Amino acid sequence: MAAHLIRRGFLGLLAVCLMTACTSAPAPAAPGNTSAEAMAVVRLFLVRHGEKETGTDPALTPEGAARARALAERLKDEGVTEVWSTQARRTQQTAAPLSVQRGLQVQTYDASTLPAFASWLKDAPGVKLVVGHSNTTDALAALLGADPGPAIAEATEFDRLYVIAIDENDVVRSRIERYGAALPADAE
Repeated sequence: MAAHLIRRGFLGLLAVCLMTACTSAPAPAAPGNTSAEAMAVVRLFLVRHGEKETGTDPALTPEGAARARALAERLKDEGVTEVWSTQARRTQQTAAPLSVQRGLQVQTYDASTLPAFASWLKDAPGVKLVVGHSNTTDALAALLGADPGPAIAEATEFDRLYVIAIDENDVVRSRIERYGAALPADAE
């Protein structure tokens, strides 16, 4: 419990620091296009892996595989240019349907180096999907300057999708969506 509170406090402090650093005014909208996301230099979609089996390096359950397909369907028209995942089988399997659909290789990142990875994601233009874990996805969102929302429920929450846009002035806009089959009411 104490570790959870410390982690949430750290994420809150980090988010405040990053928000303070991103106070420059946004660039004017391009003529005829007022969508902040359309003007973004970097667009990111962050998710935790789908529902998983038990054991060491578990695979996705049939529900998790269906959620991975739903993620690919949700992102099919977003212009994803890169797909990132940890080495875990469940994250690789969550990333696979979109990578196959887009003809992209799943690139691997090391979750133990999140600050450096977040910095690289912000500096490299493109549209990226990043698949992680319940204890890294909200932390990565905070490092990027997005609102991490409440802690991800490790045992039951598999449908959170962070949608993050970063413009040329490093102004971060984010929202949290849900995707795939609705989770049971008692899971929330």
